Amino acid sequence: MTMSAVTVKEGTDHPYVLSHLDALESEAVHIFREVAGEFERPVMLFSGGKDSIVMLHLALKAFAPAPVPFTLLHVDTGHNFPEVIAYRDRVVARHGLRLRVASVQEYIDRGVLRERPDGTRNPLQTVPLTETIQEHRFDAVFGGGRRDEEKARAKERVFSLRDEFSQWDPRRQRPELWQLYNGRHAPGEHVRVFPLSNWTELDVWQYIQREEIELPDIYFAHEREVFRRSGMWLTAGAWGGPKRSETVEKRMIRYRTVGDMSCTGAVASDAATLDAVIAEIAASRITERGATRADDKLSEAAMEDRKREGYF
Repeated sequence: MTMSAVTVKEGTDHPYVLSHLDALESEAVHIFREVAGEFERPVMLFSGGKDSIVMLHLALKAFAPAPVPFTLLHVDTGHNFPEVIAYRDRVVARHGLRLRVASVQEYIDRGVLRERPDGTRNPLQTVPLTETIQEHRFDAVFGGGRRDEEKARAKERVFSLRDEFSQWDPRRQRPELWQLYNGRHAPGEHVRVFPLSNWTELDVWQYIQREEIELPDIYFAHEREVFRRSGMWLTAGAWGGPKRSETVEKRMIRYRTVGDMSCTGAVASDAATLDAVIAEIAASRITERGATRADDKLSEAAMEDRKREGYF
């Protein structure tokens, strides 16, 4: 390739080469635009967690200056961190987005779902999620799952077909050579789409730093009342913790991932800045879910079992 055939970075004598973050961003933007052009009723899951925040940032970039052409959906367990819910509502208002909330508490009140003995509601999200998808006939559902999070998620393609019951069958995975995505689906089926599939936790944080993306303060070190259970620091709350034998302490902690308060653990940390968080993650040898999510420790195949039932 001659020098005239490539773009040259201004002020240098070298061809312009995309950084790894630019390449990941370009791939994600391409995926968003593919879905917008191929599907009739896409929806994007948005919880106010860091992955869904980055996903929304990418969607805003993909369609600017036009508005994001799909609704946001949050399956609210009722046990979410207040800081994260406040952030969710603030961002939706700021960008004039449409948000639909599927409430686990409503399903419990109607008798469709029952509280679990351990108090966690994360596994209870599947029914509200799948019924909302079916009710509104969403044919593509964006999720912030990444392959580095957990081994079941590592099996996913970027476009992951779900049957008419929202169930996942690994044997129906389709090849995705040369970034060609097959969105064909029968009536009643839909496709789960993962724009961040090839990102790592470190990529996400480096991108947040580069793009100056606002996050809930819960992701940075702060003093918080927590108690120890199953090797994790959990936040006390109306969901059922702590028990009499569990002592509440004030600790400097932060959250690597956020979800249901009953199963999302904090990590001891003094990383209060982006630089400190990135350095901490770069040195870590445990994935964020492996370190802080009790619902993934219920069994060796806990995540895969939930995915087969319709969970993300």
